[in-house]
Amino acid sequence: MNKPMATVLMSIALAVSLPAGAHTDAYFDSTNAPHGGQMRMAGPYHLELVTNEKEVVLYVTDHSDNKVSTEGGVGKATIQIGKTKPKASIKLAPAGDNMLKGAGDFSVTPETVVIVFLKLPEYEAHSARFTPLKPKEKSAKKIQDDKKTPDSHGEHNSHHMHH
Repeated sequence: MNKPMATVLMSIALAVSLPAGAHTDAYFDSTNAPHGGQMRMAGPYHLELVTNEKEVVLYVTDHSDNKVSTEGGVGKATIQIGKTKPKASIKLAPAGDNMLKGAGDFSVTPETVVIVFLKLPEYEAHSARFTPLKPKEKSAKKIQDDKKTPDSHGEHNSHHMHH
């Protein structure tokens, strides 16, 4: 096999193998998203959902975090609070650069689930499930719990401080 072909195959193998472990929901929940929202992977995209008062903003990047143009794209955010509350459906439209935006009558609580559907020109449609408030609290609590256990560490550390 010639060197350029080997290089191409190696690059493809790396590109395919690296994202698998790095782009899980748990991974995204443990990192800070660029715009303070929640990130998920959907097909070839990284999606960041930011919810403000009555507004949904979706940022689209590729797996290398390069901006993906949303021009000509369409999207929808289905917002559900708990299992019994009615859903709100927000149409998302391109808002320049790599953003889609939409507005509607909704509120976000720790029980809120937002399912985003995205279709960009020349690409297949993709969807992602977000829980904008829940994972961050769960992750922060888990990290605190991990730091607290075992209890002897806390006592041991304070003991060292007095020496």
